[in-house]
Amino acid sequence: MNALPYLTEIAIQQFIERSLEEDVGEGDHSTLGAIPQQKQATARLLVKDVGVLAGVELAERIFNTFDPKLELRILKKDGDMINKGDIAFEVSGSARSILSTERVVLNCMQRMSGIATYTSRLKKIIAGTAATLIDTRKTTPNFRIAEKWAVAIGGGVNHRFALYDMIMLKDNHIDIAGGIMEAVANTKAYLRAIGKTLKIEVETRTLAEVRESINIDAIDVIMLDNMSLVEMKEAVLTIDGKCKIEASGGITESNLLAVANTGVDFISIGALTHSVKSLDLSLKVVH
Repeated sequence: MNALPYLTEIAIQQFIERSLEEDVGEGDHSTLGAIPQQKQATARLLVKDVGVLAGVELAERIFNTFDPKLELRILKKDGDMINKGDIAFEVSGSARSILSTERVVLNCMQRMSGIATYTSRLKKIIAGTAATLIDTRKTTPNFRIAEKWAVAIGGGVNHRFALYDMIMLKDNHIDIAGGIMEAVANTKAYLRAIGKTLKIEVETRTLAEVRESINIDAIDVIMLDNMSLVEMKEAVLTIDGKCKIEASGGITESNLLAVANTGVDFISIGALTHSVKSLDLSLKVVH
């Protein structure tokens, strides 16, 4: 089992059950109608693209949740580089079970592999720098567990999983609260009241907000939102190691290395999960 904290047995099982319920519902009537109950088959996961494979472990769990008698022969594992013509795995057993789970498996693996591939490509761009590539909460509703899992498989690092595991005070929080100092003070009082200890990150839009933030206790991370490279370098010098620094907003493949070279600790890119192209994979019955 992956060591990622959100990948609990319960969370994965709930995700799989919801996905199967969405697609299969009361029954796959096409398969139930056309395929005899005792018919056995073997199918191969065929790779039609180049990239990083992701979702093999999840696929195995999907198959076994639907039909524990299905058997997999895994040829490529999560994180492996794949090329056109590769076979990732073979699944054998009830033909009905294979056909009924085919689309759920492909939907997960194609998108996860696309995310892992893009994450791997961006990570290579900043290899040799001190910056860490992280993801965001810009994920598909009800699919976040798979998307963040794919980022990790691709070599990226998961930021907070959801609203409950870290404090992030963004522009709207700060504006409504009346400023950074007020927002942090309110947050510290709230955490004391509920008896929780959570890291606090604050979004800053200007160098003036950066200077204000470093004089406030309890801030663990300062986010530099949509700042220019010149502003980022100045912010890094201003913060001077007092807390961690995240760069966010307007970061693309073309400027990623330059951002990393400003000295920030983290670079968050929403496109890792919200703008990727799925890898082309297919499941074909061979006998």
